[in-house]
Amino acid sequence: MSTPPFLKLPGCARAVRLGGLAALRGEPSGPVRGTALLVPGFGGSKEDFIALLEPLAEAGFRTVAVDQRGQYESGGPDDPEAYTVQALGADVRALSAELRAEGGPLHLLGHSFGGQVVREAILSAPDELLWETLTLMSTGPATIDSAEAARTRLLLDALESMDLESIWQVKQQMEGERVPPLDPEIAEFLHRRWLANRPDAMKAAAAHLVSAPDRVDELAAVRLPKLVLSGEQDYAWPVEEQSRMADRLSAYRLTVRGAKHSPNAERPIETASELAAFWS
Repeated sequence: MSTPPFLKLPGCARAVRLGGLAALRGEPSGPVRGTALLVPGFGGSKEDFIALLEPLAEAGFRTVAVDQRGQYESGGPDDPEAYTVQALGADVRALSAELRAEGGPLHLLGHSFGGQVVREAILSAPDELLWETLTLMSTGPATIDSAEAARTRLLLDALESMDLESIWQVKQQMEGERVPPLDPEIAEFLHRRWLANRPDAMKAAAAHLVSAPDRVDELAAVRLPKLVLSGEQDYAWPVEEQSRMADRLSAYRLTVRGAKHSPNAERPIETASELAAFWS
């Protein structure tokens, strides 16, 4: 889950709905060098990428950051099967086809849990590629780190018997002074976003994160330029594990200095520069 550094949309961006999903769309003022579809992680939203929109537009890239089905403003049905990784991957593929029809190169990026969703989108039809590149940001080959998996299992148990507001209050008490104070506007947004998530979607994502299969070898066989990008530290998948995944994928490997699990929010200017260079 990322904490966006601000919420006011830059002048290059607007809120839209595409493929039935809530999205933020950033547009360059000059020639468009390509389009990037940005897919957030567990508990996140399109706002996780808000600080990337302007620097990427300045570099000539159109961006489309989405709320996945069941996240924040995208909504979704009361059906657990609607939120499997396979269903979410199908959403990514459908939206990618829509963006591809607009013309120009299309780049795909998944952050954290979103990285495993975009992997599913590719592996569901590896001979029918819609993208020029794939970026896996702060994600790993299979299940999350054991300590984070234990916390996620606690959340799964809580989701069976508690509503999201009650879970939020418990989370706030447990985090206590370990989390630095946030700007009130950001804190209110994080609370509102949490409550807007569909519980079935959260259950499905959490269950996947603690049981995800390793599909790196399958992905390595797909002829697509790949980038594995992370911060210097990561609570979800150790940085060393992400580096080994990059080796198995024969992928480019970049580490953003000063960033942790969310380079997109923690070091957006540096991250945007690295992404624009790779997409170019």
